[in-house]
Amino acid sequence: MATVRDGSQGVLLVVDVQVGVVAQAWDAQRVVGNVARSVERARAQGIPVLWVQHGDDDLPEGSPQWAWVPQLVPAAGEPQIRKKYNSAFEQTPLDDELARLGATHITLAGAASNWCIRATAYGALERGYDLTLVRDAHTTGTMELEGGKTIPASAIVDELNVAMTWLSYPGRRNGTAPAETVDFTRPGGE
Repeated sequence: MATVRDGSQGVLLVVDVQVGVVAQAWDAQRVVGNVARSVERARAQGIPVLWVQHGDDDLPEGSPQWAWVPQLVPAAGEPQIRKKYNSAFEQTPLDDELARLGATHITLAGAASNWCIRATAYGALERGYDLTLVRDAHTTGTMELEGGKTIPASAIVDELNVAMTWLSYPGRRNGTAPAETVDFTRPGGE
């Protein structure tokens, strides 16, 4: 069992809201606006904001696709973490940054819902953090499967929102909340 983290020190974790990631994402303009609203609210409440940025062959570091969307600009002093894998925890200094901040609760927003957001959410819970997924501040693209089947992006977002309310980990709390009312220190708190 993971070490459960006592306390209520919240952080906002913004994952992969990059030009190349959200270019074809479902309802991207609205979702990016909700991520920006979450950042604005966290900063106003003195909640640390951490930024995670993916880099790989499709998103080469320093390229236009790799850049943050123009609506989101990390502030001076806000940690910026580079990653290569879906989970923001894998082979990154994220755990160290969270420990430095005394974080016990992660509020999560970004892209892509079915890959990096899901992997990071599970990674946080498995490491003993409480978690709130900002239910209207994550997105992805429609999945094209073999045989002409598709999974609409909106269904992927809805499914992850449901999963984050039904998951159960011993000693941890998790849930979802909208960008406008999310409580950065309480899972699912509004």
